[in-house]
Amino acid sequence: MIGRIIKLYILFCLALSVYSQSPGGSPPTYSRSLETALRTELFTTNTYSVLQRPEDRTRVKVSMTLLTVNDMDIKTQIMSVSGYFSLSWLDDRLSWTNTSATSQDYTNVRFLFSTETYVWKPALIVENSVDSISVITDKNIPMRINPIGNIEWNPTGIYLVSCSSDITYYPLDQQTCTIKLTTWGYTNNEIYLVYDTKPIELGFYSENGEWVLVSASGEQVQDKSRGGQSFSSLSFSITLRRRPLFHALNTILPVVLMAFLIPMVYRLPVDSGEKIGYSLTVLLAYAVYLTLISDNIPSTSVSVCYLTVYLVIVLGLGVLSVVFVILVISTFHLGDKPVSSCLGAIGRLIAKIICNDKCSCCHRKQNPDTVMPITESKKLPAEMQLEDDKTTETPMTYQAFSVLLDRFLFYAYLTIVTVTTFLFSLLGFVHFASL
Repeated sequence: MIGRIIKLYILFCLALSVYSQSPGGSPPTYSRSLETALRTELFTTNTYSVLQRPEDRTRVKVSMTLLTVNDMDIKTQIMSVSGYFSLSWLDDRLSWTNTSATSQDYTNVRFLFSTETYVWKPALIVENSVDSISVITDKNIPMRINPIGNIEWNPTGIYLVSCSSDITYYPLDQQTCTIKLTTWGYTNNEIYLVYDTKPIELGFYSENGEWVLVSASGEQVQDKSRGGQSFSSLSFSITLRRRPLFHALNTILPVVLMAFLIPMVYRLPVDSGEKIGYSLTVLLAYAVYLTLISDNIPSTSVSVCYLTVYLVIVLGLGVLSVVFVILVISTFHLGDKPVSSCLGAIGRLIAKIICNDKCSCCHRKQNPDTVMPITESKKLPAEMQLEDDKTTETPMTYQAFSVLLDRFLFYAYLTIVTVTTFLFSLLGFVHFASL
């Protein structure tokens, strides 16, 4: 009886041992030695070559995670962003799901991590980089390999790319820049790039203090051709809008306020001696602002900045105001000499335009000894009274003409500056509201 029991126990142990070694048994649990064995089998035993691509035409999925916009310099036309690319491709040489093709069951090894030193990776460059055009590489960033041989790699970097700036509505501008990614060395028949589910990921994006991120998207572009060969290429578009408050307070508002200082030179009395100094000061202030703004915009003729056009117009008005002020002062100092008949006609025309009371505007002098009876004056019709005024007025003097010219130039300049400022402001606000 005891011998039979011993025989049954031995048979049970043998059956249990056979079952545990059969393919249907439970796989070994994860351990460092198990992962080391898997690495040795994949990279050494199977003679894995890092220079050989996984298949004849490898598909690489690409997406970009944008972390922040560091700078957008419209003068140098360079955009700087921080982020990382997410690349994934299938390399079936690094798969361990098929237990029949491996020496043991590695199912409990869920991931392997390696670097580009030991694993093949696609050669990619940022085509429009201005910092350095080189293959994206980083030996310190691990690659994540899953059991079916799918590899995920996330190279990070600060990317400086060229960006064509549109300065038409500066500083209420919006810029669209692209990051162009293309293969290098491998043609379109060997590697082709496709977008992942979401081309640009913004989950970790941090706002920039000067620029607002309007949109970010991926655009499929035509493959690049170099030396008769076609290379796969992708483009990531980033649209930025400038925050207007800083420039509105520090650029636009001072420029507009200084524009309205130009007409005020014609309100200063000629004998104050400050007209020339005042007009030259305003002119120089505008020249300084024009220089400051020119230093912040690119030297390009592709687009013209409306703010620069406005400054040039106002600067031209300031230059003309200096000429007119000199004319007014020189005319005033000619004293009580009568003007020529031509200037007198011009003076009377100006008086009709800007004055309600011709006599007070023209500073006409009447003979105090000549007194017209009130009853007779009331009986004269308006036409006869106007003719009588013309016969009794003395010739206009140069001083009177300079005063009229001063008043006319004040209203003319004020009207021109107001209309010009309104039109350019309306143009900028309509554009900004449409963004």
